[in-house]
Amino acid sequence: MSASPAANGPADDRTPAPAPGPASTDPRVARLRVVAIVSGLIGALCFLALPFLPVSQTTSTVHWPQNGSVESVSAPLMAHSPQSVTATLPCALVGDLPEDGGILLSTVPAGGEEAGERGLFVRASAETVDVVTRGRVIASMPRDEVAGGACSQITVMAGPTHVEADFVGMDDAARLVESPTLRPMVVGLYSDLPTDTAPDGIDVAVEVDSRFTTEPTVLKWIAIVLGLVATAVALWALHGLDQTDGRRDRRFLPRSWFRLRAPDVAVIGTLGIWHVVGGNTSDDGYILSMARAADPAGYMANYYRWYGVPESPFGSPYYDLLTLFSHVSTASPWMRLPALIAAILCWLVISREVLPRLGRAARTTPVVVWSSAAVFLAFWMAYNNGLRPEPVIALGALLTWTSVERAIATRRILPFAVAVIIASFSLATGPTGLMAVAALVMGLRPMVRTVVVRGRRIGSHLALLAPVLAAGTMVLISVFGVQSLASVLEAIRVRGEIGPNHSWFEEFVRYYYLMQPTVDGGLPRRLPVLLVLLCLVVVIATVLRRGKVPGAAVGPTWRLVGVVVGTAFFMMFSPTKWTHHFGVYAGIGGAIAALGALAIAASAVRTARNRTVFLGITLMVLALGFAGPNGWWYVSSFGIPWWDKAPSVRGIEASGVLLLLAVITFAYAGWQHLRQDYIGSTAPRTSEGRRRMRTLAAAPIAVVAGLLVVFNVASFAKGLTKQFPAYTIAEGNLSAIAGDPCMLADEVLVEPDANAGMLVPLGSEPGPDGTVPPEELAAAIEAGENTGFSPDGVAPDLSADAVVTDAGAANTTTEPGGGPSVSTGESAGTSGGQGARGVNDSTVALPFGLDPATTPVLGSHASPGEARLETGWYRLPENREDHPLLVVSAAGRIGRFDSDGLYRYGQDVTVEFGRTGGDGATAELVGEPVVPFDIGPAPSWRNLRVDMDDVPADADVMRVIVRDGDLTPDQWAAITPPRAPELQTVQEMIGSDVPVLVDWAVSLQFPCQRPFEHHAGVAEPPRYRILPDRPLAVSSTDTWQSYEGGGPLGWIETGQRARTIPSYMVDDWNRDWGSIEAYTPLGTYQRTPVRPAEVTTDTQSRWGWWRPEGPIFVTNPR
Repeated sequence: MSASPAANGPADDRTPAPAPGPASTDPRVARLRVVAIVSGLIGALCFLALPFLPVSQTTSTVHWPQNGSVESVSAPLMAHSPQSVTATLPCALVGDLPEDGGILLSTVPAGGEEAGERGLFVRASAETVDVVTRGRVIASMPRDEVAGGACSQITVMAGPTHVEADFVGMDDAARLVESPTLRPMVVGLYSDLPTDTAPDGIDVAVEVDSRFTTEPTVLKWIAIVLGLVATAVALWALHGLDQTDGRRDRRFLPRSWFRLRAPDVAVIGTLGIWHVVGGNTSDDGYILSMARAADPAGYMANYYRWYGVPESPFGSPYYDLLTLFSHVSTASPWMRLPALIAAILCWLVISREVLPRLGRAARTTPVVVWSSAAVFLAFWMAYNNGLRPEPVIALGALLTWTSVERAIATRRILPFAVAVIIASFSLATGPTGLMAVAALVMGLRPMVRTVVVRGRRIGSHLALLAPVLAAGTMVLISVFGVQSLASVLEAIRVRGEIGPNHSWFEEFVRYYYLMQPTVDGGLPRRLPVLLVLLCLVVVIATVLRRGKVPGAAVGPTWRLVGVVVGTAFFMMFSPTKWTHHFGVYAGIGGAIAALGALAIAASAVRTARNRTVFLGITLMVLALGFAGPNGWWYVSSFGIPWWDKAPSVRGIEASGVLLLLAVITFAYAGWQHLRQDYIGSTAPRTSEGRRRMRTLAAAPIAVVAGLLVVFNVASFAKGLTKQFPAYTIAEGNLSAIAGDPCMLADEVLVEPDANAGMLVPLGSEPGPDGTVPPEELAAAIEAGENTGFSPDGVAPDLSADAVVTDAGAANTTTEPGGGPSVSTGESAGTSGGQGARGVNDSTVALPFGLDPATTPVLGSHASPGEARLETGWYRLPENREDHPLLVVSAAGRIGRFDSDGLYRYGQDVTVEFGRTGGDGATAELVGEPVVPFDIGPAPSWRNLRVDMDDVPADADVMRVIVRDGDLTPDQWAAITPPRAPELQTVQEMIGSDVPVLVDWAVSLQFPCQRPFEHHAGVAEPPRYRILPDRPLAVSSTDTWQSYEGGGPLGWIETGQRARTIPSYMVDDWNRDWGSIEAYTPLGTYQRTPVRPAEVTTDTQSRWGWWRPEGPIFVTNPR
């Protein structure tokens, strides 16, 4: 960074500074020259060797049987498939299996999702013994012959290129099938053999693909340390060569750098407020889980997709910094502190370095400074208040540009070397770090001239270039410090095959997504980009017409414009096209806004027509921005006005009003244009008048961006007050700052046992154990009236209605350019089907762990006429403070009021309250009937809920009334008895020790829950899963984390069974906050709990080009 750009003035890029005289014969220069060349080349060679130098790999193998027992064990693999599976099984074991068949060995439990299409099975039926992998029969022999002694052992080997099986001793039994697609999935080793079976002769080995679990060898550490030392020496020598110009060094930061001004106070104050109350970004939870799991894994894995491949070549060192931060606390305000620091530094660099280098007018004109501040804030608030790398890259791009400008202004090489370091590490942080590379490219021409002139003077160009080369290659420590060249290339291949992986010519999709009515294309994100594009067009047009922006230096202006244009070009090659990448423009965008304000002022001061035209264009941009919803990600949207639609008042959309104003303004500009030839000049004649006119003309940028900033803050203030005392992003952050870091885990209540809170029917007396006789429970649900309701009156298929989402949502698997996508899915265990016969002879499968032996069901599905159900009276709990809710599990299509208070059609379900008479057996109605909250989705099972605050104070009983007057086949309703749930918080139920799959969308809001760990390719089975709201879950997290995407849901749904635990958000009972599922490991006929396998590990030294025998098996390539 420059010390005093304003004092130096903008340098003339075309004329090298005069040299005091030849220095090539100076002995000191000669020594520095040699040191610079030798140390620079040594440093560069050390860094360039890193991809090829050996790493120490942790190898892992799962052997079975374990501990002398044939009990099944679980060992889910992050890569889904191992390098190989080998098995030797005595044929005599077939006789120990049930007569109708069983499994000798499998790599997935038979009851898992698509188990037959994924795993390897050695199984017996009544007639045959088969070896099957991924649904293909490899070998098959008659069971009676195998068990009768004709066969000694069954051998199986499944590897990367082929699968072979043999029934040793039997004729024509050996089979070999060559195919790279038959390698089985492994989530454990399972068997139906009796647990007391002797393990003699059984030998199974799973060679796990652990290629990414590596650490540097001693040789690699030596190269890293030597390279760093050599580079430091080379840069020191380069500094000495720079000093041969005879000029003294300038102060790094002038005293005025830390003097606060009004814009500084406004920007830093707003950033501080926004850090606490503002919305977060989509990938915050994703990155948090990656950072938390990195230490036990041994590398920074992509935790939710792509088979756990490393993030390399991107992510480090920023993600490693987040891992260090997570050791102190995982609370959101703490983890996002690097982004806040980056924001403050960005503004200080803009105001102290960038604006002064653009010229005195940019530094001293208040409207220009305020325009820059407002656009910077608007960008930062929408894109960078989270854990994504864009904040760091935005800072890196600014520092690169200012370092390049310092190098050009001082005609020294060391600042350019510093710029190369910053740019390279910005690029390592994320692919959008190419913005910093664009800043380097824009400064190459003047720097080449400087190197040529300076190199002639000192007698060597290599002495100037070698340190820069070492500085640029130093970034390879981040990319290949832990990983090898082969592992990084494999990670790139896997990501490319699974996708998303869009081509460069699909870059238009990013801008298409920006204009979609989604969170990623909403008003807060759309308008800043449009404003910067507007300023960019104005600046380019002004420069092309006038040769420069009046009041701004030509060279820095062109280079700044070039950074923006170059970034847009480089972003074409990013494999994903999400709009959150626009966050890198926050810093440079603020600088472009300053240039735009200068250009607008210069153009508009001459004629009133120009001022009116620009005002019309600004209104048009504003209309485009306000056509999007005021959308924010996940819990950030709670209570926000217009979170799901374009801002409007009394049905009149703001975008339409703004568009009308723009049309009127353009019409007025046309009238001004027509009369311009017949009136005199309208330009002010005094300098003060011209100054005021320039300020007025340039004000729209600052006004529009400033209003957006105010609108954002006001939206979250409104959300905080509307939601209180319920949870908001601000409430969670404030609680974390106060020492309670668990956020949403303290605000969501769960019902661990849905059977525990069943209300007691009036007239029934619980026994000593607190239970009511089942026959009384069955009688109570229809004790009032029952017309048309039956125990099996529930549709056989309760699949929830599909969710339609617009294109462009982050981390979805929709193809670019397509229309809205349709996603399906429901909470585990809520989709209906047949279950055990229940207390009232219902065979309907019950949700939420409800016990059919004590839970009657009545429904009106397939009722021939109008149906009505009036339950008997149920006693309300005496201690209402401990029971904030009344709940009825229901299915079908039920009338409800949504979160906006609008009634949605369905069959009537109401709750009535009463007060018992003196005999205690009858009741009279009290208060008005209540329509329970229903968050959906229909027609699946869900929990209708009534706020206990809505229950009349003098009521002591309740009943449920259901009316089904619609004979349409899909209009029906079913209920179970009411209950007052026994509730506890998520934190109380799950705690911070058990492993959890916290979906990437929600992880930041559950910082106290421990993400499941993985090491050496083997994952830890989670006991719970925390999901976001259903639309986000089925459209994004379910698909992104899926089997097809190489995500953890692939091995979880294959090896475990999920059950939804009822949950409710405190004081916001009508909110679909998300859901929680409990996992139970799937077992076998052994009926013993499946325990985690013991994994045998070792270490091997691997050269950088080493690869295992086979690549990671991508089951569903694009």
